[in-house]
Amino acid sequence: MSIIKEFKEFAVKGNMVDLAVGIIIGGAFGKVVTSIVSDLLMPPLGYLIGGINFTDIKIQLKAPVLSAAGKTIQEVDINVGNFIQSLVDFGIIAFAVFLIVKGINHMNRKAEEASAPPTKQEELLMEIRDLLKK
Repeated sequence: MSIIKEFKEFAVKGNMVDLAVGIIIGGAFGKVVTSIVSDLLMPPLGYLIGGINFTDIKIQLKAPVLSAAGKTIQEVDINVGNFIQSLVDFGIIAFAVFLIVKGINHMNRKAEEASAPPTKQEELLMEIRDLLKK
């Protein structure tokens, strides 16, 4: 079997196409969730916690210095605030995704319950109902 033929079989398989679609949808969904967090959730949250901006928190290892040649040597910082902000964003995003998945699972359960075959007890009750109607 030639390499080109093998590659065609690999690329056209259903799993590969499903994976590609999932990645594309995931990227688009990531943008939506990021917008929800940064544009809808963070402004009121920032207002409630007093406008705290974690990204300003730094540990300065070396202050900026002006060298003898007149060139500025940049400061060296550990940006702890960026890490904290990323953790907060992750927590909010994870919670938002959890709520979405929980809602989808709830809807799926209701659909399964509606389409589930009746139990023995339900069948007996339906027979009794039908007999009482007669």
